[in-house]
Amino acid sequence: MARESLLIATLVELADNLVDDFDVIDVLTLLSLRCVDAIDVDAAGVMLASPGGELQFIASSSESMRVLELLQIQADEGPCVDCFKSGTAIINHELVEPDQRWPNFAPRAIALGFHSVHCLPMRLRGRTIGALNFFRKEKGLLDDEDVVLAQGLADVATIAILQHRTSLDAKTLNTQLSIALDSRIIIEQAKGKVAQATGTGMDDAFNRLRSHARNHNMGLTSVATMVVEGSLSGTNLDVPGPAKRH
Repeated sequence: MARESLLIATLVELADNLVDDFDVIDVLTLLSLRCVDAIDVDAAGVMLASPGGELQFIASSSESMRVLELLQIQADEGPCVDCFKSGTAIINHELVEPDQRWPNFAPRAIALGFHSVHCLPMRLRGRTIGALNFFRKEKGLLDDEDVVLAQGLADVATIAILQHRTSLDAKTLNTQLSIALDSRIIIEQAKGKVAQATGTGMDDAFNRLRSHARNHNMGLTSVATMVVEGSLSGTNLDVPGPAKRH
């Protein structure tokens, strides 16, 4: 698919999912997956700041990306940490060993097969609420068009978190962030239960949760809550079909 057509399809798909009662984790996961499709990157992830200012993982395109995002939080170093603290983008940073900037993070990222990283801040009215992170397996630079597109998708992620609200005070924004982060905790618990029940990996468990939610017109967090509470067994979730490229 041509780049322009792919971008249009991505925006249409995201818009179609931004309905009044949409699940923010599901939409941000979709955004991460479409970033990989539309931009010259191999993995993408979203980090958000809690109302207290601590970065937390929220969505990613793969389990390996989730591991890297959590590592940044634990080590308090990495592209998302720097991008969030400074409010400025990190573009075309080549990962090397030893890496003076990120001595703990860089070796783990390289061990997972990634060799360059890019990170864009997610902002609202001058306040940085999180960061959109990209990794590439190959060395080399993102071109200007990729960077502009990436920032546009970061803006879409910010809009998704704010759930279409046009006038937000600090209390409302903090509430929205808390809801998103609480949803992530429930989904992680559900992934673990599904993986254990089905004998599959965490990526497959998450895909089963998303597939079941979409097939039954339910929110991802609602399905995850049912699994955690025991009213829905992990073995009864819909098995996703072959992945479609958009």
